[in-house]
Amino acid sequence: MVRADYAARGWARLPFDPALAAWAEAARPAARAALADPALSARWLDCEGTWFVGVDALANDAEGRVAGGPALPEGLRAAVAALEGPLPPLHRAQLSTVFPGYPKPRAGESAAALRYRARRDAAHVDGLLPEGPARRRHLREPHRWILGLPLSEADAKAAPLVVWEGSHAIMRAAFAEAFAGIAPEDWGDVDVTEAYHAARRRAFETCRRVPLPARPGEAVLVHRRALHGVAPWGAGAAAAPEGRCIAYFRPLCAEPGGWLAAP
Repeated sequence: MVRADYAARGWARLPFDPALAAWAEAARPAARAALADPALSARWLDCEGTWFVGVDALANDAEGRVAGGPALPEGLRAAVAALEGPLPPLHRAQLSTVFPGYPKPRAGESAAALRYRARRDAAHVDGLLPEGPARRRHLREPHRWILGLPLSEADAKAAPLVVWEGSHAIMRAAFAEAFAGIAPEDWGDVDVTEAYHAARRRAFETCRRVPLPARPGEAVLVHRRALHGVAPWGAGAAAAPEGRCIAYFRPLCAEPGGWLAAP
C-alpha cells in the first residue's frame, strides 16, 4: 500500500524513527559548524541571508556517518529500499537551511524570478540545470530520488518543502516525448526548456500542492521527477537558531535511462 501511494503521489513521509532522530542529533553539530564557516557562508549564503544553499556542505561518509556518529539506520534504509531500491554509497549531503524572511532576492535574480520564488515556491525538477544567459534547461543530473532528513526543529510554516502531487507522471510523459529516439547517454545534450515549462504549467494547473513539514527523526522521500520547492517563511513561524535545516541526499541513477523508468 505504501509503495502504491508513493508511485501515485510521487512522495512519501517516512514515520518517526528514534534511530534516525539519534542520527540527526549526532549530525546537528557538524551542520551548525558548516553554517558558521565563513568560507561556506561566502559560497552558499544567498537570498540576502535567508537561504544557505549548502551543496555538499555536510561532512558525512558513504554510510551517512558524521563526525564519528552513527550510519543512517537500517529502518530508514529498508523503507527507502521498499520504495526506490537499496541505498547506494552516499555523497555529501546538501544542507538546505532557510531563515526568517525567506524569500529575498537571490544574487543576480530578476524581479520575475523573485516573484516565481515567492508565488510558486521556486518550484523545479532537480537535475534540469539552467545553462547559458538564456538559462536553457538540460538534464545533466539524473537523480534516483531525493531524500530529506530534517536536522532542526521548525514550525510547520517555517518554509517547508512543498511537492506537487502526481507531477512526476506529467514529467514522465513530457520527457518521454522530448527524448524519443535519443539514446539515454545523449539526453543531457537535448534542450528541454519548452517541454519542461509546458509540463510545469500543467502540473500547477492539475496537481495538488502539498506542504511537507517534518521534524528530526522523520524523513521525506521525493520522486526524482516530482515538481517541488520551498514555501515562503510564514508569518510568526519559529525554528531553532540554525534555521529550518534539512540534509538532502540525491544519488544519481546508475544508468541515465533510469530517470524515466516507471512509475
